[in-house]
Amino acid sequence: MKENRKLDTIVRTKNSEDNVSKIDTVKTDFSIVGIGASAGGLEALVAFLGNVPENSGLAFVIVQHMEKNSKDILVELLQSATTMNVVQVRDNISVQQDCVYVIPPNKNMSIKDNVLNLFDYVETHTLHLPIDYFFSSLADDKQERSIGVILSGMGNDGTLGLRKIKENGGGVFIQEPSTAKFEDMPNSGIEAGLSDVISTVETLPSKIISYLEHKVYIVKDDQEHTDKLMNYFDNIIELLRIHTGHDFSSYKKNTIQRRIERCMGIHQIDDIATYVSFLKENPQELKLLFNEFLIGVTSFFRESAEWNLLKDKVMPELLADRSPTDTIRVWISGCSTGKRLTH
Repeated sequence: MKENRKLDTIVRTKNSEDNVSKIDTVKTDFSIVGIGASAGGLEALVAFLGNVPENSGLAFVIVQHMEKNSKDILVELLQSATTMNVVQVRDNISVQQDCVYVIPPNKNMSIKDNVLNLFDYVETHTLHLPIDYFFSSLADDKQERSIGVILSGMGNDGTLGLRKIKENGGGVFIQEPSTAKFEDMPNSGIEAGLSDVISTVETLPSKIISYLEHKVYIVKDDQEHTDKLMNYFDNIIELLRIHTGHDFSSYKKNTIQRRIERCMGIHQIDDIATYVSFLKENPQELKLLFNEFLIGVTSFFRESAEWNLLKDKVMPELLADRSPTDTIRVWISGCSTGKRLTH
């Protein structure tokens, strides 16, 4: 891909030079696609890998739920679907481009500096959630170069990991639930508001590549361009305030910029002025951008029953005898990742 500099729009985007689906990478600076699957996942994995073009420049790491004593035949089955080299992960294996890595049964797996590490799963009273475990590690290691994919499966393993990927600027791709043998895992990610793309498993590889080829990087070259960029940001923040009632003017500018860049890339818009016009013409996109800004609140509303009780009973009673000018103080324990107290 080549860089196309547009001074008047203050945007730099990476585009392909032709119609060949290929991503240029250097050393370890390439995207890694984590794929989570469970029941019904084999068929989906075969279809997915069968539609990955040769020399995509990506690496694929598969976390498939398997029985504790299952035979290691998944590698053989998947190898028949792709020309990429498919291997079962061994401890301290380095991830290479255009290769597929499959987790062994009854293991947890992490990644650090593009090296995969295995850990024995110790049975406890908690559920074994290997997809969440790996996706969270992938998000920390690859940041905006992490891609999370959820395919057919029961339960909700992978949803928390997808949230971590989104928090770190990565992309989330989910199999269209109606095409999955088991819809639970795809539906869980979608209902959590984490999906960037929902599509059939056959088209997900091309959509991932298209997403990466159109990732947008807003460049602040000089004061004039910076001022113009800030004006566009202010326009977007005002649109959000009008349509959602929330004011993001005090948010960190770098955070706002990363969120806007992500949404521009998803829509393959490389011109921030065009993106502002797009938001004005498509108000429903403002809701998606609004949700994007709120991704950082890790699982904050996970206990829906308690929050519904607060909304429907506690708050109305609390506000009933107060005037609009009265102050209400709220103390929150365990904010975001739970590492601090806020009041």
